[in-house]
Amino acid sequence: MERGTLQSIFKTVGLLLLLLGGHTAAADDAPSHLAQIDALAPNQATILGKASVVGDINDVARKFGLHRTGPQGRDYSIKMVWAPELKQALFTGANHGSPHRLNDVWAFDLAKMQWILLYAPDQPRSYKGLGTDSSDVEYRDGVLQTLRGGPAIIAHTWWGITYDTKRRQLLFMNTWVTDQDRAVRTIGADPRDRFKGPPLWAFDPHDRQWSFIHTSRPWPRAPFGGLLEYVPALDGAIWHTNNWKMRASWLYRAADQKWARFDSGTDEAEFQRHAPPPEQVAYYDPDRNIIVAQSERNTYHFDVAKQRWQRVLRAESDADHVPFGHDARSVFHHDPVSGHGLLLEFRGNRLWAYNPDDANWQQLEPDGEPMPSGRKRLAYLDVARGVLVVILDRLVWAYRYDGGQPDPA
Repeated sequence: MERGTLQSIFKTVGLLLLLLGGHTAAADDAPSHLAQIDALAPNQATILGKASVVGDINDVARKFGLHRTGPQGRDYSIKMVWAPELKQALFTGANHGSPHRLNDVWAFDLAKMQWILLYAPDQPRSYKGLGTDSSDVEYRDGVLQTLRGGPAIIAHTWWGITYDTKRRQLLFMNTWVTDQDRAVRTIGADPRDRFKGPPLWAFDPHDRQWSFIHTSRPWPRAPFGGLLEYVPALDGAIWHTNNWKMRASWLYRAADQKWARFDSGTDEAEFQRHAPPPEQVAYYDPDRNIIVAQSERNTYHFDVAKQRWQRVLRAESDADHVPFGHDARSVFHHDPVSGHGLLLEFRGNRLWAYNPDDANWQQLEPDGEPMPSGRKRLAYLDVARGVLVVILDRLVWAYRYDGGQPDPA
């Protein structure tokens, strides 16, 4: 029997049970949404229902209704990163200003249908400063941080978060507009010994703790809208921007907490032409050992072995045969089953697949239930279940690109 037929039967039976107020032992043993996912045919989507919100819910979280909605997409903070050992996707990052600017950290667990608040927010911050209540802020080791060890200045993530699978921690280039020397003085401290290097933070989802990473010179600058991507083959994270503030790609070596600049083998003009500018979206492809990036209508590859960017596809700004890549409008994730990239344009609900072998984009038209619409959505690729997941507050939609099943391990 076809998966699509099984899914229809399942949903019909489930609806009858809900109407009758009954349940089955099988439903208790195996959550119904997992059966829905397993029944998905290639290019098919379904609404899984609403996730619950659990975890370290404090008064600040309740003040902004996060116990009812989960974190929600936050302007230029919409990237989620996959933690394979947890089989969860992690999220952090601040809004542009309204309704809050928080340093909370969340995990989404598809198997349990839960938003999990791992780190409850400290006091909310203002756009340029420490907010109306800085009583929870201290200046320690040259860094503004909260008494609980979290970042006292919180930025957009843009595309500047990633997951270090060896050390099992989220990395975040937390660069923001705050005049830090002035902020240090507002709490009565002396900023002369302030750390002047990249504002790189780590979050351990197991210990549920933030920590600042002090690195040594030489180090890169940290412009807004950069790309941070962990590459297991290098045991480090690539930090990249291409604008007047910094035209370079660097490697953060986690083993010794040092930076090394890649030798691109090209002059600045060539780098500017072939490397993506800020606010790109991107993913790492471990099989091809490349980073694939989309910036507006242009597609780029970074060859990790050659340490070189190449623009592989160029299109006009109004082109309709390629997607628009932007870190506040779209997400881009690697699908390990197909080896392709999946890019979702939130504006217009347009979903695309990208094949790096021939630099080819294909717009997808999913069968089944339509994707939820809304301004504050989040999305990620659930590697454990082999589906793209889109979340509107607590409402969860899942899509199977090619029908491949992940390994049971």
